[in-house]
Amino acid sequence: MIIEISHFLSVLAAGLFFLVGYFALFTSSLNTAYLSNLISRTYSHGFLFLICSFIIYVWLAITDNFSVQYIANHSNTALPTFYKISSIWSAHEGSMFLWIVFLSLWGFIFNVTVKNEEILKAKSIGIISFVIVGFLLFLLATSNPFATILPIAPLNGADINPVLQDPALAIHPPTLYLGYVGFVIPFACAISFLLEGKTSIKWEVLARKWSIAAWVFLTVGITLGSWWAYYELGWGGYWFWDPVENVALMPWLAATAFVHSLSVSIKSSQLRVWTILLSILVFSLSLFGAFIVRSGIIDSVHSFANDPERGLYLLAFIGIIIFISISLFVLRISSIQSKLTIKKFSKQSFISLNNIIFGALIFSVMLGVTYPLIYEYLFDQKISIGAPFYNAIFIPIVILASFFLFFSVDSKWSRNSSFSFLKKPIFLSLILSITSTLFVMIFFSTKNIPILLSVFAGLLIIYRYIYEIINYFLYKKFINPFSVIAHMSLGLLIVSISFNSLLSSERAINIYINEYEEYKDLKILFQDLGVEEKSNYDSIKAKFLVEDIKGNKFNLNPEKRKYFTRGQITTETAIHVTPLRDIYMTIGDQLDDGSWIVNIQINYLIRWIWISALLMGLAGIMLIFSKKLRA
Repeated sequence: MIIEISHFLSVLAAGLFFLVGYFALFTSSLNTAYLSNLISRTYSHGFLFLICSFIIYVWLAITDNFSVQYIANHSNTALPTFYKISSIWSAHEGSMFLWIVFLSLWGFIFNVTVKNEEILKAKSIGIISFVIVGFLLFLLATSNPFATILPIAPLNGADINPVLQDPALAIHPPTLYLGYVGFVIPFACAISFLLEGKTSIKWEVLARKWSIAAWVFLTVGITLGSWWAYYELGWGGYWFWDPVENVALMPWLAATAFVHSLSVSIKSSQLRVWTILLSILVFSLSLFGAFIVRSGIIDSVHSFANDPERGLYLLAFIGIIIFISISLFVLRISSIQSKLTIKKFSKQSFISLNNIIFGALIFSVMLGVTYPLIYEYLFDQKISIGAPFYNAIFIPIVILASFFLFFSVDSKWSRNSSFSFLKKPIFLSLILSITSTLFVMIFFSTKNIPILLSVFAGLLIIYRYIYEIINYFLYKKFINPFSVIAHMSLGLLIVSISFNSLLSSERAINIYINEYEEYKDLKILFQDLGVEEKSNYDSIKAKFLVEDIKGNKFNLNPEKRKYFTRGQITTETAIHVTPLRDIYMTIGDQLDDGSWIVNIQINYLIRWIWISALLMGLAGIMLIFSKKLRA
């Protein structure tokens, strides 16, 4: 059977990756060039076998080979080809397979682009290979996607989860996975540096572009996930502090601190301890996310599995990686500590503060994720930690970080700096931000201090960088365009979230067909209700005519779907998008009196939240391909 070929190729790849790790870390040879070449070629062959195995698996999904148990459980003949492919990562076994393929892909690109003469390459490839072997053993031993149904395969499959039958789900998980596993490169480079023990080696230069690329994928992946949950799950928001959302946020926070700390280590060899520790932390948090999602210890719409045995394997594997990494770090810490003193108010000092702030945020999220689990284990009672906890911590810390960022614009590398509030850029930015915040307070009649402070902090960043941009065009003063785009995007993100919290509203209404209801500045007419038949589901689609206060009219068509195979009912949103706000509608159940429950939301600046995050990613992409990074 073809599936056995795919299975055999994966097993063969695991063997080759194990050999790579053994050659790289446990053998020594006088002919280092020969050994490096052997390691490189063996890794490439291992990757070739693994990618061929995955391609065969995709082909089996496309051709409806239901003799494969996973494909039978998560696909269906009525599915479009697009969803047959994405069904591979719709559940635990297939998504783990994709995770490993991406992990090996990062290693392959690193292998073919970095010269064999690079002193850290062989050991880095070896470390990546052992990580791949660990995950392949997990896949083959506990989560085998190659299991078959014998002797007679079903004629049809069980279908993919209806909420995953969406184009964004073909893009979001792969992008997020590329971000998660991409940090294996800087992790491997850091551990190789610790193994070599030579402080003169600039491992940070080798890891720089890989770190930024992984950060970009993680940023875009999280943004796509937020966007998908918004329009597909009917949540109507951009972030809900779901445990699985949080385990994606933690590596992003650590990665953001890491790429900043990396720049310091490259320029001045300072903060090396921070940089290495953060490289270990980012990858460890990515692995922790895999454990949380796949162990079944939390309930979430994003989680894959409910199997404690699988979770124990992952937990043990993660524990081994962290133990070895931290042990090496402790062993070498005295030799990698910089003897140079960080200057007061220098770039290095602000990035050090940045690391502390991000560390506090990571600890807070970790506490929110793990405390309910610990409490349930100790007292056999379930508790939940929601938005109020995270908001109470994040809002003041983010505002504080924004002030530090505002003042850091004038700081210099390895030089003392002094600040005066009367300096023109600082004074103008403060006045404009205070004036704008007072205008918001008066115009919107709000005295919500956290929101007003957030608006003020975000505007501080934006106005400060606008001043730098004007100076660049008028006086040719140097600016770092990547820093400007990324940090202005952060300011825009803070302002957008603040206005979204201040202005957005929601209401559930009961409405009859051919009747009007009013909400805020909207007049809503329930025109009709129709039934549509699709290839794999039936749909009840409502037709609403909405008119705003300016006389603009538009249609909204929310629907409820019933999927044939699973009998599952889903709610599909209808959204009218404008530059400043979304009119967001979902239809609920019909009541005994014949009316329908309809939920309507007005979400302000929600698109700008995603745009700002994507602009951060764009800044990273520009930096990767810039001459500055290649230098």
